[in-house]
Amino acid sequence: MSETAKLQIADNTYEFPLVKGTENEVAINIKTLRAATNGVITIDPGYKNTGSCESAITFLDGEKGILRYRGYAIEELAEKADFLEVAYALIFGDLPNKEQLAKFHADIREHSLVDDDVRKILEAFPKNAHPMGVLSSLTSALTAFNPVSVNIESREDMYKAIVRIMGKFPVLVGWTMRKSKGMHLNYGKKSLGYVENIMYLMFKQPNEDFKMNPIIKNALDKLLILHADHEQNCSTSTVRIVGSSHAGLFASLSAGISALWGPLHGGANQAVLEMLEAIKADGGDTKKYMAKAKDKNDPFRLMGFGHRVYKNFDPRAKIIKSAADEVLNDLGVDDPILDIARSLEQEALNDPYFVDRKLYPNVDFYSGIIYRAMGIPVEMFTVMFALGRLPGWIAQWKEMRLKKEPIGRPRQVYTGANERPFVECENR
Repeated sequence: MSETAKLQIADNTYEFPLVKGTENEVAINIKTLRAATNGVITIDPGYKNTGSCESAITFLDGEKGILRYRGYAIEELAEKADFLEVAYALIFGDLPNKEQLAKFHADIREHSLVDDDVRKILEAFPKNAHPMGVLSSLTSALTAFNPVSVNIESREDMYKAIVRIMGKFPVLVGWTMRKSKGMHLNYGKKSLGYVENIMYLMFKQPNEDFKMNPIIKNALDKLLILHADHEQNCSTSTVRIVGSSHAGLFASLSAGISALWGPLHGGANQAVLEMLEAIKADGGDTKKYMAKAKDKNDPFRLMGFGHRVYKNFDPRAKIIKSAADEVLNDLGVDDPILDIARSLEQEALNDPYFVDRKLYPNVDFYSGIIYRAMGIPVEMFTVMFALGRLPGWIAQWKEMRLKKEPIGRPRQVYTGANERPFVECENR
């Protein structure tokens, strides 16, 4: 007999089956709870204790600091793979062989052209529009230029939709940044690798040859890998729940971009730089702000330290810290903001208050430092996050549709007024 959990409500006892994952995670399957109990539901604000699905994509253990994509340790992927290999593994289940990777890349290049009418949509935005709003709108607009919905029963249709968005999304990212900086819009080069092409789309100047810095390219490759998926976070859950209505891939991705925009999610790396700017404007005294962070009565919040899921350390931060050091040393950037960041980092790593509470610098802290050193505007930081998260969103949407998951429809506990009579306007 399978294991069960018992729930007692008044004098009645109900049994529900336990579900065990491949990493021995245990969940109580309560899909029959409401029917069995005549309307009782659970309530879990923020869904901290609620599993919305069974997924074979990403395993995360926040207590032990473990992150794996499709069973592959994030440490090995960041060291040995490139972003396109990781994207393929997330979407299709296994790391590709040479032939599969070459075909994947060639097909992405083949679908990288963006309809010129999308450029006209971009031109209608004011120059100071936030890049995340622009990117979300342009991604949604792609639906108009690809009106046929994806036939999820067709492997060919699914594959075409995947390579199409993988090819066009970097162009939209590059155009979004260039628009904000008043630069001409360009297309990539088919002779470049995927990550190299992203850099070309963003940084190519019309009056000079484009030179690839291998240290920056390596750091960007790692950042994109580290951001590629992170289990059922806010934006990923959004992609899945929008897709559960059978909305198309592009529309679901656009919703995910909007969810990622918030400062408590993808906007955290932007919030780190805004915090550093504020410290600089106040004289740059990091010790003062470390004391403020430790003061429970002070509203100041130290951004980029600790993590909602990781209760020990963020394994991604360990990986990207060395890349951040390499980038800063190679570029030799003289920037007081980055000096403040390094000072905060060292103080937090050596301060018993932070060490005892395991409030280590997280991936958002280091990614913001790298993007600033690369010359990417702070408003573009979350756009870069979206670029990395793209294959994870695609994989999650694909898994959800192929498993024919039901439409997402959370319940609620109503706390409003009881039934009351309608009073005519003149008598109110």
